[in-house]
Amino acid sequence: MRNDASRFADSLKASLSQWARQVGFGYHHAEPSYVMLVHWIPQTPPTISDNASHQAGVVAFVFNEEGEVLVVQEMCGPYKDFGLWKMPTGRINQGEGIKEGAVREVQEETGINTEFVQVVGFRDGHNTPFGKSDLLFVCMLRSLSSNIVVQDTKISAAKWMAMEEFASQPNLNQRVCCQCQRTM
Repeated sequence: MRNDASRFADSLKASLSQWARQVGFGYHHAEPSYVMLVHWIPQTPPTISDNASHQAGVVAFVFNEEGEVLVVQEMCGPYKDFGLWKMPTGRINQGEGIKEGAVREVQEETGINTEFVQVVGFRDGHNTPFGKSDLLFVCMLRSLSSNIVVQDTKISAAKWMAMEEFASQPNLNQRVCCQCQRTM
């Protein structure tokens, strides 16, 4: 015997198919728990906004009491083959603010607890994975702990580094194309 959820899913699938044929529903977007179809009823040009076109991420500029900066080397990603030490980075989760995302990313990648200080800059980019544009916020954070515990699924190494050493890295200003991994 089929359960109510299975019957509902079959009924919904049939209804959506029928509505698309009869009414002209069009695909808008999908999320893990739903598919959004839309149909503009008024006899005017549609004003339904497109689905989200951007993703947001953070770069965490973390200083300790000695004035050193927290840096990581990626296990995977566009900079993994360059020996580059970089600041912890990551995407902001749905429903999460910039401050919370920056603090979380640092904690996940390095085990360092931090306090958000301020956003010090941002940049936008286009043609990133999933066809989205990217807003990247550079955040300054103050360390509240010093013992590094590396996230071993994404980060190959992490350490505190003098700012002069960080800034003098030969590949620091080298950009890598996210799509094809070639240097620019």
